[in-house]
Amino acid sequence: MMDRKIRVVVAKPGLDGHDRGAKVIARAFRDAGMEVIYTGLRQTPEQIVQTAIQEDADAIGISILSGAHEHYFKVIVEMLKERGAGDIIVFGGGVIPESDVPRLLELGAGAIFGPGTPTSECIKWLEEAVAKKREKEGVNG
Repeated sequence: MMDRKIRVVVAKPGLDGHDRGAKVIARAFRDAGMEVIYTGLRQTPEQIVQTAIQEDADAIGISILSGAHEHYFKVIVEMLKERGAGDIIVFGGGVIPESDVPRLLELGAGAIFGPGTPTSECIKWLEEAVAKKREKEGVNG
């Protein structure tokens, strides 16, 4: 029996209109055999969380270039917990200062990938994170 494919929501919160990085990582995840739901530009945290829950996502990848990363990670992680979906993995990338990464991890982000990170590194991390999540939940796929 084949394991269920990893389902990942790739999201662009806020007013930032640059989505090249989000599209690149969405394509890389798709090419790696994952099911990808790209939310498009200018999504609210509520829309992102609702999409992840409706789509039974394993993870949410947040792409941020606007400088509002701490706000969006905090709100999204809190909303997931409030809605009983705190097991959804949250990770991100974009233009995020290295000095802010520890705070994002503290808020609940699983990983932060900066500009120039090879997509293979992101794929490997997500595959391992989802495998650990599913093992912990006793789910084979």
